Amino acid sequence: MEHLLIGSTLAALATGLGALPILFFKNINHKWRDILLAFTAGVMVSASMLELLPEALALSNIYLTGLGLILGTFTLTQLEKRVPHIHIEHKTKAIVIDRKAALIIAAITLHNLPEGLAVGVSFASEQESMGPLIALAMGIQNMPEGLLVALYLIQSNIGKFKAFLIATATGAVEIVTALLGFWLASYVDFILPVGLAFAAGAMLFIVYKELIPESHGDGNEKNSTFSFIFGLLVMLTLIDLFS
Repeated sequence: MEHLLIGSTLAALATGLGALPILFFKNINHKWRDILLAFTAGVMVSASMLELLPEALALSNIYLTGLGLILGTFTLTQLEKRVPHIHIEHKTKAIVIDRKAALIIAAITLHNLPEGLAVGVSFASEQESMGPLIALAMGIQNMPEGLLVALYLIQSNIGKFKAFLIATATGAVEIVTALLGFWLASYVDFILPVGLAFAAGAMLFIVYKELIPESHGDGNEKNSTFSFIFGLLVMLTLIDLFS
């Protein structure tokens, strides 16, 4: 439990670490924004396909793994319909937000739910290296996310320091869902493989529905593609080092 709390807290605080540069820089062009989104997508795909789903299959079978994958995708689909969500207008000169800043916070918090769950169920796994590895992966992908949240808030006329604090706070939900995932996986046998696949399905939904389309909307497809591959390689290297 102690390792879970440390891992989930560090992963959550990585959102604030990513937002830290906002205290010194105000603007980021679309090229770098799209590169960050694609890198995040690469990390999440690699974590899902090379760690979460293989472990779910090893612990159960294709039926439970498939069930979890479908449930994760379906749950994120329903949450997206019911929770106010932000879509960024694709313009070459500035990042434009067409809704109130409060909706941004709701959208990012929604994205953090499956990430915390992935950390929790991973720490419940018998594979000791999985929990720290997935926590590290979530922390890595939280950093560009934190930077983007802070940038959006600043462009909604929110002060730099307040934007930094809010961006950091959006990661706190991961600690709660990590504890929930760990508790469920510890007391219900089939929850662990289903939970791992659920987290993978939810993250893959975010990647395909949000991150990749937004990273390809401003003419930066080539740069985003290389950044996506680099994100895959970073996570692949971590898996090789820690497994």
